[in-house]
Amino acid sequence: MSTWRTTVEHMPNVVKYLLVFGVVVFITFLFPDSLQFRYEFEKGQAWRYDDLRAPFDFAIRKPAEAVEAERKKLTDNFSPYYQADPTVAREAKKQLGQVFNEQMEAVRQENQFKDVLARPQSYLDFGKHFLDNLYQRGILQLAPQHQGQSDGFVIYVVRGNTAQPQTVDNLLDVEKARELLSDSLPYSRLSEPEFLYPILEKLIAPNLLYNDSLSHKILEEELSQIATFEGKVSRGELIVMKGSMITDEVYQKLVSYREQYQEEVSVDHSKWGVLAGYFILASLIIGVFLLYVKLFAQPVFSRFNKLIFILLWISVFSYLVHAVEQVPLLSAYMIPFCIVTILIKTFYNDRLALFTHIVVVLVASFMTSLGYEFTFLQLLAGIVVVLSNIDTRDWSRFFYSIFYIFLAYGLGYLGLSLIREGDFQAIDLQVFAWLFLSTFLTLLAYPLIPLMERFFGFTSAITLVELSDLNKPLLRELSRKAPGTMQHSLQVANLSEEAARKIGADALLVKTAALYHDIGKIANPGYFIENQSGAIPHEELSDLESARLIINHVPEGVKMAKKAGLPNLLIDFIRSHHGTTRAEFFYRSYAKEHPDDEPDDSEFRYPGPRPRTKEETILMMADSIEAACKSLKNPTESDISNLVDKIVAGKITQGQFENSRITFRELEDCKLIFKQLLKSVYHVRIEYPEEKEAE
Repeated sequence: MSTWRTTVEHMPNVVKYLLVFGVVVFITFLFPDSLQFRYEFEKGQAWRYDDLRAPFDFAIRKPAEAVEAERKKLTDNFSPYYQADPTVAREAKKQLGQVFNEQMEAVRQENQFKDVLARPQSYLDFGKHFLDNLYQRGILQLAPQHQGQSDGFVIYVVRGNTAQPQTVDNLLDVEKARELLSDSLPYSRLSEPEFLYPILEKLIAPNLLYNDSLSHKILEEELSQIATFEGKVSRGELIVMKGSMITDEVYQKLVSYREQYQEEVSVDHSKWGVLAGYFILASLIIGVFLLYVKLFAQPVFSRFNKLIFILLWISVFSYLVHAVEQVPLLSAYMIPFCIVTILIKTFYNDRLALFTHIVVVLVASFMTSLGYEFTFLQLLAGIVVVLSNIDTRDWSRFFYSIFYIFLAYGLGYLGLSLIREGDFQAIDLQVFAWLFLSTFLTLLAYPLIPLMERFFGFTSAITLVELSDLNKPLLRELSRKAPGTMQHSLQVANLSEEAARKIGADALLVKTAALYHDIGKIANPGYFIENQSGAIPHEELSDLESARLIINHVPEGVKMAKKAGLPNLLIDFIRSHHGTTRAEFFYRSYAKEHPDDEPDDSEFRYPGPRPRTKEETILMMADSIEAACKSLKNPTESDISNLVDKIVAGKITQGQFENSRITFRELEDCKLIFKQLLKSVYHVRIEYPEEKEAE
């Protein structure tokens, strides 16, 4: 992973521009390839364009609600189709003969039902005739979805090629058929009709069964015949005048015109022309964005992996909108666009986060059919994320920010709905559900932060908080082997944090970096003055050897930091906290002992680089000032002030701040903070003037 990051960080600019071109092409082919309707309108609003006349004849479509109401009414009143199954009657009569003969054998052996034994054919004929009449009338078995209907519920009974409507109360079910059997047998003129009852009762079964496929087919045919038009607009006819209100009638004409335009006019135009237009728009949006990044976020533009990270979210969310628009049951309101703002804000800054969010929303707005409401709500949510000062280190603040996002969504949509509908009851509550889902999905930003951090080599505030824990192995080793250095690092961390906070720099970053900036001293802790308590080991070394050993704590610290897996961002602080300054004490000592030799300046200089960021500059100043203050005994306020001014002026004179982004005003603010804190550390009291002796 680290090899990949190192490779992509130093890609030439031509590759970056090719990457941007690829993103533009990718997004272009996600756009719809049909022409976009040129007018935006809302019911109840004024028509802000010129007078609109119909450029062609078109039918006025019924409102979708009216068509849906007709479909529902037809579906609710639809009479289902039940098929008469002739095989049921045939099977019943066939079984009648078999069961009848079996029962005859049984009664013959028991010498019962003498009349039945005397004239069995009469009983058998009655049974067949009764079954014929019963099944001819029909025995109904209602489908589960039709049970509970009133007796007047109408169904169609299909026999052969004919279908007749009948109410349910005119048809038999199994229970009614058995009651009919009980009522009919006493009037059969048979002497022993009770012989037939158990036989016929078992043979009663429904023969009118629900035909789902036929019912569905006929229902669809009837639904397709519902008229979806309610008038016509002729070519040249005035649709709406400029400045007039868009009434329900006018709104329906505009909707009909738009749909007819998209169905017919769009087909006559080349889709490649449409795509060319979208390519120009995508190029314009992303081109302006790239210009902003190059001018105002140079560190992002200069690092290939950082540029990929920014462009990745534009591509991902463009595809998400495209995919959601292909599914009619979904809404683009469900897409958590605020994730982009949170992630960019976490790794970069508020301005770049908001600018990236605007670009993502602008691109998405061309892909969705939700109109300006979508654009307004998403831009509003992005602004709320920036203003809410969202902090992924603090769960309470994080959840409060998520709540503010939903509140902005909800109130924004409520206001838009009231403007459009003017009635609370007409508000589409389903949109609130989509917006809540979007807000809930925004929580995915939290697990995405460490994932993106690992993949792109970034360092988040969450990681910095973890690394600033003094129980981390490297800091524990520093505290154990070089306790003086550890105390020095803690003091430097305190000074750096307050100075960074004063000028608006990253206080957490410089504080964490200060804790690790001298870890290279672990290798030879006794050679550094803050860890010495007895003999000075440098007395046994030459000045050049001592200088090399002191300077070596920087490359040694870099080596230890890489081994411990510290982020590159912190390793840069280790490299730059001495810049290219000299080990001045040993340089001058060497020059004094070798007056005839010109000392090699490079042998006594730190390898650098010089500080580039405000945070690196603050750490360099705090490190030098804290170390120098150790040499002061019972310092006064003026001693501390002069020392701070002298050290900062020395760094400037040596050119250590030439590559830094810090301003002179910020340097003055940092110096002020250093002086205030050091006075507190050394308990400097105000010097009161002596009282004059009484005359």
